[in-house]
Amino acid sequence: MSPSYLTWPDLTTRPRPVPDATIAYGPDPYQKIDLWRPAGRGPHRVVVMVHGGCWETAIADRTLMDWIADDLRRAGIAVWNIDYRGVDRHGGGYPGTFADAAAAADALLAHRADYDLDTRRIVALGHSAGGHLALWLAARPRLPGASALRSPAPLPIAHVVCLGGLPDLEATAASPDNGCGTAVIPRLVGTGRADPYVDTSIPRLLPIGIPHDLVNGREDRIIPYRFATDYLARATAAGDSVTLHTVPATGHVELIAPETPAWATARQLVLAALDTQLIDKK
Repeated sequence: MSPSYLTWPDLTTRPRPVPDATIAYGPDPYQKIDLWRPAGRGPHRVVVMVHGGCWETAIADRTLMDWIADDLRRAGIAVWNIDYRGVDRHGGGYPGTFADAAAAADALLAHRADYDLDTRRIVALGHSAGGHLALWLAARPRLPGASALRSPAPLPIAHVVCLGGLPDLEATAASPDNGCGTAVIPRLVGTGRADPYVDTSIPRLLPIGIPHDLVNGREDRIIPYRFATDYLARATAAGDSVTLHTVPATGHVELIAPETPAWATARQLVLAALDTQLIDKK
């Protein structure tokens, strides 16, 4: 008998924890951020969290990350869990999906004093398509000067933990065996531009200049494992410090289920990255 892996209902039908605050950064119902703030006095270290769902709002929104956000809150870490308009919403795609992710992340700076958050040490964590966006947020200082997505002072991110991500959009567009399919990529990066990947696909922005960890389930049937190994080779060759953590007997959903070995790995990486940054800031 082949092993069974978690399904989306296995995750989403369990009792749902509740965030401490919800902040709007735009008029769309999905231009929102949930803050998960630990009890007690701050300043609190912060994780910027980015959900997946193939960049489509109809597939997933920020609430898919509620259980791991709560787990980090219990560990004393604040979570800035962002949402954004997917390619299937008015204003989503290029540049809207990217601009939303950037605006949601940057809103942390405007609200840090309100919630006693320490923005000097930030880890970005993303799952699936959100892994791509978490890496993209960290790579924003590398955006070309002519890009419509470039901003003068993006939120500084010191470490990324990418869970079953799709960093290379060109590879995703050429790989019909990925769970998101290929048709979503032109909707995400836009058409009619000479090079739609120049400011959207992570390998085009390498080196991003900060350490990052890839956590992948060896039996993930939604995101092909080669996406991780191929990106690892390219990022390492470009000079970035990247580590791949392969979790055996693990699929895609396990990466964001708090009771799993996969999440235990990711959680430890987050805590270690925050501790390293704390030491560096002393």
